Amino acid sequence: MDSRIYTIGTPQPKQKTHIRISGIELQHLSIAWIAISFAFAFVLSDSARAHPFSETAINFFLVSLFTVGIGFILHELAHKVVAQRYGLWAEFRMSPTFLMLAVGMAYLLGFLFAAPGAVYISGSYITSEQNGRIAAAGPLMNVLLAVIFLLISMQSGFVEGFGAYGELAIFLGVRINLWLAAFNMLPFSVLDGRKVLTWSKPAFAGMFLLIFLVWQI
Repeated sequence: MDSRIYTIGTPQPKQKTHIRISGIELQHLSIAWIAISFAFAFVLSDSARAHPFSETAINFFLVSLFTVGIGFILHELAHKVVAQRYGLWAEFRMSPTFLMLAVGMAYLLGFLFAAPGAVYISGSYITSEQNGRIAAAGPLMNVLLAVIFLLISMQSGFVEGFGAYGELAIFLGVRINLWLAAFNMLPFSVLDGRKVLTWSKPAFAGMFLLIFLVWQI
């Protein structure tokens, strides 16, 4: 997902600040998290689409909530945290139109177009390196989540204790987070990859190599 940046003035040195989350941002994050999780539940299960309030739909929603939903939200928060570490103002804002489109398409067509919103960033000045590092934080968070789910999957006894839905959650936690990382690293339009490539070609290549290596495990 992209981060929108507005700058004025002259460069300022990196500043260490506390992470700040406003009430409206928490509200937007919560709504986006729930909406994306519902949308993905509909994509995962035709039964959930046919009976959106059934036990099956609820189970798939919970699976999505703690795998896909977390991947989206922590991706956005990673952008925010790095931006605030540079002393910039940064907050997530959902896109009601695209969230409704995502849920509607998932329910009616079984297809997911996910653009829950973006982290809006502003400050007196943002260098190309800072912009690239802020952009890289999102995909790197997804890779980290994929590794965590991968490590959990190696604990067979623990995973089996959660049954079929637990195994599905672990599988999605790995694959979807790696897919999110790879997709967002494409060097096109407002995607993170374009900002990373503008900042550093070695960093861009290194991130794709990292995604590939984790995918092969």
